[in-house]
Amino acid sequence: QVQPVESGGGSVQAGGSLRLSCAASGYSYYTACMGWYRQAPGKEREGVALIYTAVGLTYYDDSVKGRFTISQDNAKNTVYLQMNNLKPDDTAMYYCAGARGCDPLTLRRPSAMSYWGQGTQVTVSS
Repeated sequence: QVQPVESGGGSVQAGGSLRLSCAASGYSYYTACMGWYRQAPGKEREGVALIYTAVGLTYYDDSVKGRFTISQDNAKNTVYLQMNNLKPDDTAMYYCAGARGCDPLTLRRPSAMSYWGQGTQVTVSS
């Protein structure tokens, strides 16, 4: 059983940075893919970034390329999302998720992820 736990959300002004963390016990064995999704009020959940933990392969949504970086620390069973140059449109609840595998299309299919955290709120003011 994988239980992701997110932390690091908060409120920042546009142009600022935040780093989200996702600690997931057991993920190194049970999952090969960890990722971040977000959901703003009234909108569908959307993929932000994924990392194939076995090889460090990453996928990003076009809206965050060049601004967000997903990384992992296998010794700590933790995945990070470094978010730079934040924009008001980035405001959302951010969820960490895990699955046994993924590909770029998984960004568009949240239902393909098996394990979900409770979420952490990110608010960006203009």
